[in-house]
Amino acid sequence: MTPSINRVAVIGSGTMGSALAAHFANVGISVDLLDIVPNRLTPEEEKKGLTLDHPAVRNRIVSAGLEAVKKAKPAALFTPQTVERITVGNLEDHFDRVREADWILEAIVENLEIKRALMTRLDAIRKPTSIVSTNTSGIPIAAIAASCSDSFKQHFLGTHFFNPPRYLRLLEVVPTPQTSREILTFVTRFCETTLGKGVVLCKDRPNFIANRIGTYAGLVRWRYAYENDYKVNEVDDLTGPLVGVPKTATFRLLDLVGIDIPLHVVENTYPAIPDDETREEWRVPEFMREIVKRGWLGNKAGQGFYKQVKTEQGREYHVLDLKTLEYKPQEPIHYDSLLNAEMYESLPERLRFLATQNDRAGQFLRATTLRTLAYAANRIPEIADDVVAVDNAIRWGFANELGPFETWDALGVAETVAQMERAGLKVAAWVKEMLATGHPTFYKNGKYYDLQVEDYRSIQTSPQCIVLKDRKVIQSNDSASLIDLGDGVACLEFHTKMNALDEGIVELARQAIEEVNQNFAGLVIGNQGEHFSAGANVMAIGLLANDGEWQKIDTMVRELQKFTMALRYNSKPVVTAPFGYVLGGGCEVAMAGQRIVAHAESYVGLVEMGMGLIPAGGGCKEMLRRVVSPVMQTVGLDVMPPLQRVFEAIALAQVATSAEEARQKGFFGTADRVVMHRDHQIAEAKRTVLEMAAQDYRPPARGKIIYAAGERALAAFRVAVYTMVQGGYISAYDAQVAEKLAFVLCGGNLTTSGWVSEQYILDLEREAFLSLCGEEKTRERIWHFLNTGKPLRN
Repeated sequence: MTPSINRVAVIGSGTMGSALAAHFANVGISVDLLDIVPNRLTPEEEKKGLTLDHPAVRNRIVSAGLEAVKKAKPAALFTPQTVERITVGNLEDHFDRVREADWILEAIVENLEIKRALMTRLDAIRKPTSIVSTNTSGIPIAAIAASCSDSFKQHFLGTHFFNPPRYLRLLEVVPTPQTSREILTFVTRFCETTLGKGVVLCKDRPNFIANRIGTYAGLVRWRYAYENDYKVNEVDDLTGPLVGVPKTATFRLLDLVGIDIPLHVVENTYPAIPDDETREEWRVPEFMREIVKRGWLGNKAGQGFYKQVKTEQGREYHVLDLKTLEYKPQEPIHYDSLLNAEMYESLPERLRFLATQNDRAGQFLRATTLRTLAYAANRIPEIADDVVAVDNAIRWGFANELGPFETWDALGVAETVAQMERAGLKVAAWVKEMLATGHPTFYKNGKYYDLQVEDYRSIQTSPQCIVLKDRKVIQSNDSASLIDLGDGVACLEFHTKMNALDEGIVELARQAIEEVNQNFAGLVIGNQGEHFSAGANVMAIGLLANDGEWQKIDTMVRELQKFTMALRYNSKPVVTAPFGYVLGGGCEVAMAGQRIVAHAESYVGLVEMGMGLIPAGGGCKEMLRRVVSPVMQTVGLDVMPPLQRVFEAIALAQVATSAEEARQKGFFGTADRVVMHRDHQIAEAKRTVLEMAAQDYRPPARGKIIYAAGERALAAFRVAVYTMVQGGYISAYDAQVAEKLAFVLCGGNLTTSGWVSEQYILDLEREAFLSLCGEEKTRERIWHFLNTGKPLRN
């Protein structure tokens, strides 16, 4: 019988356990979060006269874990209401709840005997079909369930999530020899599709894949920095976005996760890897041991490698001198190689350039990268059987752009091997054999080098994954492409910087709609870049406004409105696939489709107010249609609550921090779908198009479908805006822009409420947008935003 997961029990409410409970709740699953009972009262509990038997005391530990989830930044929950799916309890009073769980996930202290004792209790109470997994990162999986029944062992495996599980894609799944193949297959599929994870099957070796290689890379960097007098911020400048790594880079990452955590990983790994050729490098550097001894554990302790201090200029971050362990002001780092590297937009090209530089930047990157790549190759087949598993684990676990073997390909395999040998590093025999047999790279034409068959093999992909770059291009320009997805569905893909909307996108969209209506069943609008669309091309608007090119701005807005309305009323179904940043004009395009298939991690908002503008591509009109008009279909209801909701969403430039929150705010509708796995999104959008076409899709009828509240509502907004100015909450110019927005949302100069056409509101949007472009303060805001990425309050 195929398992199903309707209820989960998470045991352990620490940072990881509570975050896992939140993520299961995010996907609609009921969760029991359980933890131990305290054995002593806190001073606060003693003052209240509580005893150890009081329910609040007995659930104190687990309740604290849940409270931490509610306050987590970035948010662990899709919406504040999601927490209602989590029920807390303790392992003495509420252990019976485990009987109902379809999946029991252990995330308790890293102690083998304590874990074994828990597994024995679970074995006695779990239902026969329940899956049991451990989130351990350092204890052998098989050892944890060694004394359990055969049935337990068949349903038991390791599931090593990376923290925070909502945001980090990697899940290392570690079966034991006794794990049922059916359970392994089910867990893999469930975690990919329902939880949105990138699953990597791992061997039961110390630290599995990502932490084994990632921690070693950290050790190499920490030690090289110390021995060669590199500054903390210097290392972070060299090992961040410049080389395809998040801004946390090296030392910021340690401060974020807690410096004691990797220290424990290193100490636990050393005795577990007697045959590792680099074993003696797996010793904690003395300067790090001293930092932990002093309690400087990073963000959670208020200081680590960085410390925020007050100065005459305000607050700033000082950095730790690794030799003296004193905090000092950061000194700017300037290397010509770094400036020149920024000319290369392609990461492989940038890495190749940096590897040839002989300044301190080049020396650091070359020395640390060579050691890490050599180490990764020598871990195959110990920790994984192929390069794909290793690369996926590093990319998904640490949000890196490239894995070790992808990086090696970028640098040139043969050249890098020669450098390793000159440096006295051990090069894996299979890499030399690969080169000797005429295989110059680890990847080639969508295939990878498999050392077991000594040849290239196709990379296995899920049928739910559609890779746009592998599909036929029908039409294309510098800004967008129309791609054939097969089965009569096309995809309009944006590929400008941040996928900002420009004339090229609008022009190709017009051609795409004609092509689709003649030759296809429907259209998907989506891409596989970093973001769906960060909005309109603000720089182009700013330049035109500076030059007083009002007619060109008017034309630009009209064309954007025509684009969104053409999508909305197209005769063939149009499905948009938003993800990442879905802002301003990008939000307007997403809402223009007849259906939305959004990725769960969609950050959605109409943010034009931050630049002194209002939405003009149909954003105001769509929010009225989606939020206000449905309410006002019922005679006698008050228009102000839904209208105020729309006004606040736009005036405050609110950004939903998940697709579910976007649904709550009205950007997405109840019929729109949310997918968890980013790689499945285009395929799901395509499937939605085909479903709509099979149901004989017809576009919506045109007419007066927007409810306009009229002058009484406008007067109420003007009073509210005036009060905000008088209270010092907004500037006079904020008020001017807000009144323009209220004017549009209330239907302009209507003396009474009533129903108007979409074009009526679109015209008001465009006129307000143009008038605001003519204001000097708006132009100041536009250029301030372009220069700083932050809104200006003038």
